[in-house]
Amino acid sequence: MRDRLADRVADIIRRDPVRWPLLEIVDSLGLPDCWVGAGFIRNAVWDHLHGYAVSPPSGDIDVIWFGKDAPSPADRDIEARLIQAAPGFDWSVKNQALMHIRNRDRRYENTQDAMRFWPETATAVAVRRQPDNRCEVSAPLGLTDLFDGILRPTDRFVAEKRPIFDGRIAAKRWLQLYPKLQLAS
Repeated sequence: MRDRLADRVADIIRRDPVRWPLLEIVDSLGLPDCWVGAGFIRNAVWDHLHGYAVSPPSGDIDVIWFGKDAPSPADRDIEARLIQAAPGFDWSVKNQALMHIRNRDRRYENTQDAMRFWPETATAVAVRRQPDNRCEVSAPLGLTDLFDGILRPTDRFVAEKRPIFDGRIAAKRWLQLYPKLQLAS
């Protein structure tokens, strides 16, 4: 059975004249378990739901991958390659095999597992371009909150890391930029 919401994400991204070609550039790197996620997807969906015109990605473009044996400076080298291939964008590359240390979490098994530890359910979504020109969607916490416009913290951000969740909402001004959004009760 096909996931209707994942199909909607894929359709929004495939129709985006900036995001879709950027995914091809990321795919050309050949990184293991590599995806582009967070605001790159979330904002495109929220723009669509609010009837806003398609706009280029704002903020950084989060490229996540999983390389157990990769050296930690690899992320900077990958960012430099992306800047050369697509200048003018704020690339942020993070090997999720190492991010558990910085985030004080248990070791992540893969990129999808790492996304379960992101602050908001609506942000825990990523896509990648497949060689057959399909857009594959990963959403380990589902897509309902993203499409329902619900700002809900993930488990660790309900209490333990709540100031980070609240700070992101204030700093990113989501409730002002996207007035249909609601905080989870």
